[in-house]
Parts: sequence; C-alpha cells; structure tokens
Amino acid sequence: MALSAFPRHPLTFGPSPVHPLPRLTAHLGGASIWAKREDCNAGLAYGGNKTRKLEYIVPDALAQGADTLVSIGGYQSNHTRQVAAVAASLGLKAVLVQENWVDWHDCVNDRVGNIMLSRIMGAEVRLDPAGFGIGVKESWTRAIEDVKQRGGIPYAIPAGASDHRLGGLGFARWAYEVERQEHDLGVFFDTIVVCSVTGSTQAGMIAGFAALEEAGARPRRVIGIDASAKIAETRAQVTRIATATAALIGVPRPLRDDEITVLPAWSGDHYGIPVASTLDAIRLTGRLEGMIIDPVYEGKSMAALIDLVTSGDIPKNATVLYAHLGGQPALNAYSGLFPHTT
Repeated sequence: MALSAFPRHPLTFGPSPVHPLPRLTAHLGGASIWAKREDCNAGLAYGGNKTRKLEYIVPDALAQGADTLVSIGGYQSNHTRQVAAVAASLGLKAVLVQENWVDWHDCVNDRVGNIMLSRIMGAEVRLDPAGFGIGVKESWTRAIEDVKQRGGIPYAIPAGASDHRLGGLGFARWAYEVERQEHDLGVFFDTIVVCSVTGSTQAGMIAGFAALEEAGARPRRVIGIDASAKIAETRAQVTRIATATAALIGVPRPLRDDEITVLPAWSGDHYGIPVASTLDAIRLTGRLEGMIIDPVYEGKSMAALIDLVTSGDIPKNATVLYAHLGGQPALNAYSGLFPHTT
C-alpha cells in the first residue's frame, strides 16, 4: 500500500524549512551542514516532530468518533504539548498523563515550558510520579478508562506517537519531502542526523528512504542518536517500527542492517539530563547560528553531529541534514543551567 493511500489531516504549514548552517560548517571544518526545521513546521503551539506524526493519526481518531485524545509523556513532554494543541485545533478534549521521567529538581519543572502550554490550551494534565519508560503504563490505561467511565470516547496515543500502527508514516512522508527539497535546492543529503528515543521519527525516515531507494534514489545514511540512555530498547523500537512502517507503505524487501544505525555515546547516564557535551552543543549552535536547541533531545544529537564531523566519521565531502525536532519550550525548566553567558 503506497504512502499516498493513507488519509492525512494537514496540520503543518507545508514542507518544513531547510537551510544551510554556514558558520557551524566553517567552525567544524568538515562536512557541509544543513538543518531541516520541524520546530518551525506548524502554528500549533510551536509545532515539532510529533505534529507531523499526528497528521496520520488524526484521521483514524476522527473516524472512530473520538472526542478525547489521551496520551502520555514526561512533565516536559514535547509530544503531549503537541497532542494538546492538535486537540484544541480540532475541538476535541485532551487528557495527558505527565510522569516524572526526569530526575530534575527545578522547582518549576511541572509548571513551565511544555506543561504550562498544555494547560493554557485546556488539556486535563495528570501528574504522576512514575519514572521514565517508553512502554505501556498503567497510569495511561487508567486515564483511558476514566474517559470511558465519564461517557467520553477516548483515542489512545502512545508516548511520542510512536508505538502506533500509523506512527511512522509522518516521517516516511518527511523522506519524500526531503527528496523534493533536494531537487529544488540542487543538493543531495547523503547523511541525516536525528535524535531517537521513542523511535518512530527515525524509523519513519528509514522506511521512507528505503521506499525511495527501491524507486531508484541514491542510498543515504540515517544516523540516530540515542537520548534515552537505554540504547538496547531504543534500537529495538526503531528496528521494529521501521520494519512495520516499511511493510505498511509497500517496501518490497526486508530492511538491511546498515539502514538502522542508533549510536549511544552522547545520551549520558539518564534520559533528560544534559551532560557537558549537550550544553557545549547548545551554546555553540546558538552563538554561531542563532539556532536554539534543547537539553533533552537536540542538544544531544547536535553534540553527536559535532563529534562525528570533527572525528571524520562523517567525512569532509559529506552533506549532512540535521533534523531539528523542536524541543525548545522545555528550556524553561532548565534555566539553572544558563545563569550567565560564559
């Protein structure tokens, strides 16, 4: 079944912007670096990569007659903020389970940033003390049952919109979008760098590029950077979702091992806790390009990009597309990391 056969509810402005990062490129002295900006992709509460995924999930929710989207994430979940925004734009309710995924003792961690935006948009926010985990949680299933008991019709969206039959389709479409933008720009991105935690962003890319390769496109390298600090779980989830998505969109072959790369060296010991390389990457990218990235996801994938380029693992003749997935609202909960400008 071709990707075009799946219903899609447009939520984004259109193709997310692609632009070069010339000062970062010159500073690193290696590959040419560009960015594709999912943080600028929509007018729904700052957008982000989950908004693109929800374009394929919304039609299924509406077809089922749902009146409430029920999802889960951490206190500073970018995903739940985007679920709240999409629900508001559709006239639906949102119930969000916000677990204590990050051992981060900022006194306003549960009141600013993403969670504040979700409350502004009218979502029912349920704080839960449970720690990090991308599997199905009892708190989420309980929230789904509560909506039913109140007479509502819930639609369950897992963490990151990932472990869902349609969760990889948004970024399979992203791959086709990249190919069209390459044609317009006269460039080919042989290397993609993207952060991975719940997995369907990278998985969708892998499936989409595999479909394009089967249609005659040049192969390329998609490098996932784990930010979960649970590399085995992340790699397994990316593999499973990529395989299922590729089959769903009609890729006529098994995915190759070399198509699934998830690297662990920049996550630190815990999800959501930045390490020195994370903060260095945030400051460097901000000062050289005026591009703001976050301490949970993009700070870690950018730290990896910097090291892979400077070490030569990404060669000098490469053209790299950095996937900016849009986590900046969470910076408000990490203000203690930036008390001055040194």
